[in-house]
Amino acid sequence: MTGYLLHLLRHGALEKPGRMMGRADGAPTEAGINACVEQVADLEIELLISSNLARTRLAGEALAKLSGTPLVVDPRWRELDFGDWDGKTSAQIDPDALGRFWNDPDACAPPGGERWSELTGRIRSAIHDLSPRPTLVVTHGGAMRAALAVLCGFDQRQLWAFDLPYASLLSLRVWPGDKASAQIIGIWP
Repeated sequence: MTGYLLHLLRHGALEKPGRMMGRADGAPTEAGINACVEQVADLEIELLISSNLARTRLAGEALAKLSGTPLVVDPRWRELDFGDWDGKTSAQIDPDALGRFWNDPDACAPPGGERWSELTGRIRSAIHDLSPRPTLVVTHGGAMRAALAVLCGFDQRQLWAFDLPYASLLSLRVWPGDKASAQIIGIWP
């Protein structure tokens, strides 16, 4: 089996950047949506998916309109839920608690938020349910890192080393199955 291409696109810039945005939603800028469209202009896809949050969905809708590929909205591709920290800047969060979270997001989840293993479980399920055809998912930085953990086996420290700015594109060749795996084809900031 040759696998299939899975492209993960992080949403574009937000009107209010610099916040922990999990379940909270923020409006993307027009330039952010345009950056997403430009980033994937040359991709040939058969399936287009976005999370249900406006910052991804609006870019997905613009891409669907241009490509003629219907948009499927799947909430499993949402960002990690930051609970009580959602919508706050890092300066508004206890620095010790934030440091513990970044060191071990599973054992030290944000208060009222989601554990890392819950995010990777959602992403694993979403990937497992994909049909093996060229796919673009408009999603979030945390979900992209979770996909790398699920498909490539990266641990937490390795995942934080990936720079995934707004409108960045991560392309993978995925070999589906119960123990799906992938090869990174490229990351474009």
